[in-house]
Amino acid sequence: MPTVQLACLDGVVMPAAEARIPATDEGLLHGDGVVEQLRLYGGRPFALADHLARLERSAANLRLPLDLDSVHADVATLLTAAGTGSEHALLRIVLTRSGRQLLLTEPLPARPGRLRLASVTYAPSRLLDEIASTSRAPQALATRLAVERGFDEALLVTPHGRVLEAPSATIFWVASGHLRTTPLSDHVRDAVTRARVVALTGASEQAIALDQLKRADEAFLASTAHEIVPIAGIDDAELEAGAVTRDVAARLHELIRTELREG
Repeated sequence: MPTVQLACLDGVVMPAAEARIPATDEGLLHGDGVVEQLRLYGGRPFALADHLARLERSAANLRLPLDLDSVHADVATLLTAAGTGSEHALLRIVLTRSGRQLLLTEPLPARPGRLRLASVTYAPSRLLDEIASTSRAPQALATRLAVERGFDEALLVTPHGRVLEAPSATIFWVASGHLRTTPLSDHVRDAVTRARVVALTGASEQAIALDQLKRADEAFLASTAHEIVPIAGIDDAELEAGAVTRDVAARLHELIRTELREG
């Protein structure tokens, strides 16, 4: 099969452009579903068990039925068909209220080597804590607002000025030689890559105001898709791409390679 983006819909593999769900699907009409996205390296999923565990938690919290054995089977079916082409760098798993199970391979989205972030006011929904929901219009809008202002990505900040995260990545920063990240108690996502970086580096949780973050020694975003990406600036503040960021990037990349070799 040629290298094209593929989908597995309810157990059947097809080109993603041909995948169809009914217009009456509750996931489409109401955003009532759960989603996980994970990185593929040479056709192999990284941290699949962690992502499926979070999918299971999300489904349970949303009161959404989940057949985890069926998801495992569809992952194996899709990845066997996909192979290792550039269109298969990410795997997205979507479950809808109407019972559809959709898996997609996707290419890596383009991203600069260093990011400029624009702060966007955002109030997280407490009801969706611990749920990786398909209802992501606010995060998508935040990114569009940042891009409209000439930046690469948004930085979500509460109405009271506390920094949260990026729409699809965790923020880490260095201050006085210490690596820190925002606390889960601030209703940020308990992301798989976030957990890896915290375990790898001993980074501590700390609430931080936007003005304080702008004075950090360095900062970076951590995500499933792009691993570690340095932050060049936040609003009008410039930041350095320092030694800590480079060290964490190298250590995380090596950890991923090790886990893939041993998996």
